[in-house]
Amino acid sequence: MKMLHYKDYYGTVNISEEDNVLYGKVIGIKGLLSYEGETVEELKQDFHNVVDEYIADCKRNNIKPQVSYKGTFNVRITPELHKDLAEYAEANNESLNSAVTTAIERLVLR
Repeated sequence: MKMLHYKDYYGTVNISEEDNVLYGKVIGIKGLLSYEGETVEELKQDFHNVVDEYIADCKRNNIKPQVSYKGTFNVRITPELHKDLAEYAEANNESLNSAVTTAIERLVLR
C-alpha cells in the first residue's frame, strides 16, 4: 500500500474514480483527519496542511498531539501464550519486548 509521510504522521492514498479525485486519511491516531486533491501534488499538500492544522489546534488547546506510530501498543493474548513467550524469552536471555519484536519482524519479513 502506498502511504504518505510527513513529520510523525502517515496517511493513506486512495482513488475515487467516481469523483475523479485522490483522497486519504491520517492513520494511527484517534479522530478523522482527511485530505484530498486532484493531483498527487495537491494530495500531498493537503495532507501536509491537515497535519499542520492538527498540530496547531492541539497547541492552541494545550493538548499533546498524537502521532501515527509511537512504537508502543497493547496486545491481548491468552495467558498460556503469554507464559510460553515469557519462558522462551527467559531461556534465550531476551526481554519479552525483544522476543515480541523478533517475532513481528519475522512475520512482516524484514
